[in-house]
Amino acid sequence: MKKILLGFALFFGIFQTQAQENNLQLKGTVVDTVAKYVYLQKFHNKMFTTIDSVKVKDGNFSFKTKVKTPELYGLSVNTADSPLYIFLEKGPITVKLSPKKYYTNSVVEGSATQDLFETYKKTKEVEISKFITEHPNSIVSAYVLYRNWSYRLTPEQITQNIALLDKSLQNSTYVKELKDLAIVLDGLAVGKKAPDFTANDTEGKPVHFSENLKGYTLVDFWASWCGPCRRENPNIVAAYKEFHDKGFNIIAISLDKKKENWIKGIQDDNLTWTHVSDLLFWNSAVAKLYGVRAIPANYLVDSKGTIVAKNLHGEELQSTLKSLLDKKVSNN
Repeated sequence: MKKILLGFALFFGIFQTQAQENNLQLKGTVVDTVAKYVYLQKFHNKMFTTIDSVKVKDGNFSFKTKVKTPELYGLSVNTADSPLYIFLEKGPITVKLSPKKYYTNSVVEGSATQDLFETYKKTKEVEISKFITEHPNSIVSAYVLYRNWSYRLTPEQITQNIALLDKSLQNSTYVKELKDLAIVLDGLAVGKKAPDFTANDTEGKPVHFSENLKGYTLVDFWASWCGPCRRENPNIVAAYKEFHDKGFNIIAISLDKKKENWIKGIQDDNLTWTHVSDLLFWNSAVAKLYGVRAIPANYLVDSKGTIVAKNLHGEELQSTLKSLLDKKVSNN
């Protein structure tokens, strides 16, 4: 009897897993473009990877690809650009795909999950715990917690919000990554040791973080494609000019994809400190090590490798450095 029950349990488990994968019933029209192909892309770690493509015929396209649903995907006529964010689910879905204005004029019909996602995006003031409580079973709740809120919350708050999600979502990719992130962030609190790392500089030479700690070091995460980062750079330049001779140093980790863009950004913004990157975008090993989910982001570390502050921007960076370095002078 036990063998029969075990066999049934295994079968049921397999059935449940298979039930999560469905052949898409996705069709649509392409407007405002003469594109010949539509690309279906899978979302992971803030990036999209093409998993299928179909040819546009008389302005129409159709996908029957077997994919896991419900989950976030991308539809695009050009893989070099950001796609239409679309939550696909079981059942017929129709799309009017317009690449103009970052696909904002596109229309999706037949996906209740997408409808909820669109509602979320239009809500000006979202209280994430309230949103999850109202939609505990929706993959949208898990996604927005992962994508839009993980970098705003403490490890404790991330864990508390995960607990509000239905059991059916606890093994989803988004929740698994959130649980890992909460553990990483817990180890990056002020007063704890900054993780050591080695990464290559602009000439391909390895830089060992722990061997470059003098005075106070800003571990700065940025990228040439990041508008907020570029707008913050003049403030960092000013802080470096004022405090470098007093013991302030910077190691910048770029989330760039192309070396030429990275180098140009450094030169254009006059960033005269140490720079490293593995050029892996959001798959950056150092960014993952430091739980970075949005940039600009930074950690201020003392000469012993202890984190003394994080995410210092604008005048707060200079005022914090002034306080720390003045205190250091007065103690000497």
